[in-house]
Amino acid sequence: MTDQELQYLVCKISQQFFAKPFLHTATFNKRLRTTGGRYLLQTHNIEINPQVFQQYDQNELIGVIKHELCHYHLHLEGKGYQHRDRDFKQLLQEVAAPRYCQTLKTKDKYYEYICKDCAQLYYRKQNINVNKYRCSKCSGEIYKKM
Repeated sequence: MTDQELQYLVCKISQQFFAKPFLHTATFNKRLRTTGGRYLLQTHNIEINPQVFQQYDQNELIGVIKHELCHYHLHLEGKGYQHRDRDFKQLLQEVAAPRYCQTLKTKDKYYEYICKDCAQLYYRKQNINVNKYRCSKCSGEIYKKM
């Protein structure tokens, strides 16, 4: 899905569920990691995490768009647009939008290290300096496994 297709989908959902036009920009933002999308207060634009579209079905994407449109329309109307506000919670129920996005699966990269002497394996999330550390089992040299 491209940004233009996303823009069209957001405009269509806004008309269909809110009976109001979406007059700003909707784009995918690859830098979003833990959230499904976000509404930007200053520009009134909406950014969607592309992983929502890749990992889940179209219904989850539509749910995230509805959620962000709730923020959008309430903010423009001067009503309570934050998660804790009653107006926001009521509008979420009216349009059947989820309060939270499903958990996004992140791929953690692990580095593998091995001892030259005893073949003890070590897994680390961060890269380490192999000249600075020794094997905890036999005090042998460790090296990065390729």
